[in-house]
Amino acid sequence: MVQLTLPKGSAPKKGKVWPKPEGKSVKAFKIYRYSPEEGGNPRWDTFFVDTTKCGPMVLDILIYIKNNIDSTLAFRRSCREGVCGSCAMSIGGQNTIACTKGWDEVAGNTITIAPLPSQPVIKDLIPDLTNFYAQHAYVQPFLKTDTPEPETEWTQSEEDREELDGLYECILCASCSTSCPSYWWNGDKYLGPAALLQAYRWLIDSRDEATGERLDDLEDPFKLYRCHTIMNCAQVCPKGLNPAKAIAKIKHMMVERVV
Repeated sequence: MVQLTLPKGSAPKKGKVWPKPEGKSVKAFKIYRYSPEEGGNPRWDTFFVDTTKCGPMVLDILIYIKNNIDSTLAFRRSCREGVCGSCAMSIGGQNTIACTKGWDEVAGNTITIAPLPSQPVIKDLIPDLTNFYAQHAYVQPFLKTDTPEPETEWTQSEEDREELDGLYECILCASCSTSCPSYWWNGDKYLGPAALLQAYRWLIDSRDEATGERLDDLEDPFKLYRCHTIMNCAQVCPKGLNPAKAIAKIKHMMVERVV
């Protein structure tokens, strides 16, 4: 049977409630905390932040908390422009990136912030994405061709270039894959929405000459076919991409080459 409850040693406990400052614009943030050095169960700490002292994004809140309330809070961040994908986490129960998610966009008096689901936690809001990146590497996300390298650049028509729209913009934040139930249960076998989106990006590239080899690598009961098109991936993608559509097109390519 599928275990739908966390093991006893993994269930988060109630943590520290930090002092509430004065002000009319104070908002509560319930944040997942876990430190392997401390051991024991993870916990939920509650912070109260005067939002007039912060920027508009959830990442601004986290930086404020780290700088002014609890310097031990751990999270990833880099570009702050929705480009690198480093600050992906679960905010208000939905995967997204903290740098482009406004805290005022999340309903409720208390905003819950947790690491991406289904992945091992290194510390606090930092997930271990080793397997996720290995799956990305598996699809060989680079041009493969036997054609001699041109003196200037690889060219393609405007129509062929348009085929890549909605694919190349992926920032590998892992929001889509970690929102997928099939990936939760079979993350060691199913490549997941992000890797398969990248796979299709190279399958459809008119300059690539390894289509058959790439499809052979995906011909497996689990690697591709665990997708059941429930569309969680498209709903949470911070770049507005549709991995489920890309996966469906890969399946169509599989059928076409069999026929």
